[in-house]
Amino acid sequence: MPADMEEEGSLASKAAGRIRNMLIEGYFGPGEKLSEVQVAGLLGISRNTLREVFRILASQGLLTQVPNRGAFVAAPDEAAVIDIYRTRRVIQRGAVHAATLGHPALARMRALVVEAEDMRRAGNWQAVGTLNMDFHRAMVEFCDSARLSACFDLVMAELRLVFGQLADTGHLHEPYVELNAALYKLLLEGRTAEALSLLDHYLIQSERSVLAALHRRRAEPPVRTEPGASRTNRR
Repeated sequence: MPADMEEEGSLASKAAGRIRNMLIEGYFGPGEKLSEVQVAGLLGISRNTLREVFRILASQGLLTQVPNRGAFVAAPDEAAVIDIYRTRRVIQRGAVHAATLGHPALARMRALVVEAEDMRRAGNWQAVGTLNMDFHRAMVEFCDSARLSACFDLVMAELRLVFGQLADTGHLHEPYVELNAALYKLLLEGRTAEALSLLDHYLIQSERSVLAALHRRRAEPPVRTEPGASRTNRR
């Protein structure tokens, strides 16, 4: 592969990673049309490279490309939620098994627990949701696998797009601030079996809550998502 093509491919991959992180942070909302000019300027890349970025993200299910209309952020449905949690169980149970005392991920998880509690007291549910996802991303770091972490990032980006379809997510995030703290404590103390049991309960409860909220949302009259609307609530 010519050096310039290889460099452009690497640039597109890095830019796709940046957009995935922005999705996890709630910067873009489900159904939002992405302006090539604005996003290319935001990332500091050419529009040709951005088109490759959009292609990558579309292949990962995070964007939908509509001929003659452009690229839109995906809006995952109930079937996607079920698959997201199926994937989470496999990866996160593996992460718990891989956890070792003194692993750097523990310090990261502790910091996220403390920050999430601060954001809960402030009523900043957008931030709480992001910190919750970051907590679980940190947990996957126990596996010391760049591939698994990249896969999990896709899962978290999709899940954020599910939350982005819901008007009020406080009730979906608040219970898990304490559950994250409990998970952290069990992992810190090396109590693997108990951590696995709590994780199973955690994921079942979370999946049911998200599916119920999404079902209620689907039953409501559709509300059009205005371009850039999610950015007003950005952490």
